[in-house]
Amino acid sequence: MNLRLDKATDVDAQVIFDMQVKAFMPLLEKYKDTDTSPANEPIDNVIKRINYSTGGFYKILLDEVLVGAICIYWKEETQFWISPMFILPEYQGMVIAQKAIELIEYQFPQATTWELRTILEEKRNCYLYEKMGYSLTGESKHLNENMTLVSYKKIC
Repeated sequence: MNLRLDKATDVDAQVIFDMQVKAFMPLLEKYKDTDTSPANEPIDNVIKRINYSTGGFYKILLDEVLVGAICIYWKEETQFWISPMFILPEYQGMVIAQKAIELIEYQFPQATTWELRTILEEKRNCYLYEKMGYSLTGESKHLNENMTLVSYKKIC
């Protein structure tokens, strides 16, 4: 598996936006989280993330094929966040997310902590993050009767 991350630019905004909608639409339909779902965001949010002065969007390429993206940013020089990360549905379950996280963590060795949020009811996501060394922080937000966001943190 030849996986790499390339920093996205404004030229990539539309394709990343389209992929984000496609990747998150099944979750939006399942959980009806219209106010918080990345599938329901405007393209302007993608453009802002691409141009973060303290982070950015990275394209996930598998054998030169764009299969997803991961956005990272830092609050302080050593406290990093992943939000959002997505893999196109047809490429899920192929260890790509795990490898993308490994690559992004390797790319920023100055990070002492990594944080993210995910849907508690999505057990595969929770399993992935726990397998990667992330632990639940105890912080959660009940968004609706179907869905709870939980926070994870990894101390390096």
